[in-house]
Amino acid sequence: MTARRAAALAALAIAAAGSAAGADTFSYSSDSVRATLAKGSERAVLTGHATVRSDDVLITANEIQLLGEDFTVALATGTVHVADAKRGIDLTASDLWYDRTAKIARIRGNAEMADLKNETVVKGGFLEDRDAEGLTIVQIGVRIFHKDLVCRSEFAKYWRDRKILELTGMPWVSRKGDEYRATKITINLDTEEIVLEGSVQGTAAVEEEKPGADNGAPADGGEVPGGPATEPVPEGGAKEETPGAP
Repeated sequence: MTARRAAALAALAIAAAGSAAGADTFSYSSDSVRATLAKGSERAVLTGHATVRSDDVLITANEIQLLGEDFTVALATGTVHVADAKRGIDLTASDLWYDRTAKIARIRGNAEMADLKNETVVKGGFLEDRDAEGLTIVQIGVRIFHKDLVCRSEFAKYWRDRKILELTGMPWVSRKGDEYRATKITINLDTEEIVLEGSVQGTAAVEEEKPGADNGAPADGGEVPGGPATEPVPEGGAKEETPGAP
């Protein structure tokens, strides 16, 4: 069998599997495809500018493997990017595991999630996104940015729909110069309410008063009220003397 015919058969197999997998739309593209169609060992490897689209989710990478009878699981490596237009979520990483039926994504290696709807960026060594729960779990060197908030920890849970962020593992939060540390820090990103639990520490940034702002001195450099009066000098420049004075 020629390589071209094998690729064509693999393409038909993937398309058929995508149709059988359910109501979602499933399509793919790549520079080349290699497939194993034996029952129980189904596998397709897309190499070079690999792309897989399912519903509103678009996956691009250097290489994508599709596994399972209906190719429901995708393994992607090399410059991985996942765009979920419906939820407003962007994922980037070195490696991806994605189950398009359960809608669970696991990424590692400079993992980053941009939540465009909530204006939040989440970074870490490992990230798991569970669509059904609206939950993202982040581990290892966690960094989270939201408007004026900057957060660091070793473990975090982020409930996107509820806009709740929970940080543990030496959590640290900075907001407009104020810093917070505790065993656990919970943040409502909608109201920016911060709850600290266990071994609480914090520093507050206090704005210094400007010199002379409230020390009784007039702002224009004039006389201080109540100071010694100076007798006015008449026109002509000379002070008029009192008659009979020595």
